[in-house]
Amino acid sequence: MAHFLLLLAVLSICVWVYALFEVIGSDPGSVRLLPKPAWTVVVLLLPKLGALLWFALGRPHRDPAVTAPAGPPPAFPEYDHPSRARAATPEEDEEFLRRCRERAEGQRRRAREAQERKRREREARDDGEAAGDSA
Repeated sequence: MAHFLLLLAVLSICVWVYALFEVIGSDPGSVRLLPKPAWTVVVLLLPKLGALLWFALGRPHRDPAVTAPAGPPPAFPEYDHPSRARAATPEEDEEFLRRCRERAEGQRRRAREAQERKRREREARDDGEAAGDSA
């Protein structure tokens, strides 16, 4: 029972602090029923009741989350965007593609080397275990 009462007390304090921060952080023009300073006093002086009143009566209405961008779709797809970075000359494009191929080949080579190293380590470990079993 004591644990339950402690949990309720902690929960009550958390709700009160949350309500206080909400009152302080809200826009003065959007607060309902009372002015913002009055809500601050109500929440401070009546912790439990003031917090509940704030959530029920004073909290500003929240706008629903927008799921899709408003307005018409863009005039062009993203990959055709005028300010998109692209090569100015065919030579620059070939240079970029060459560097990409070199980088990809280097990654493949390093992956093959790591795979071969793991295979050799596994074989050495298996040979060591087999030698230990025969002794």
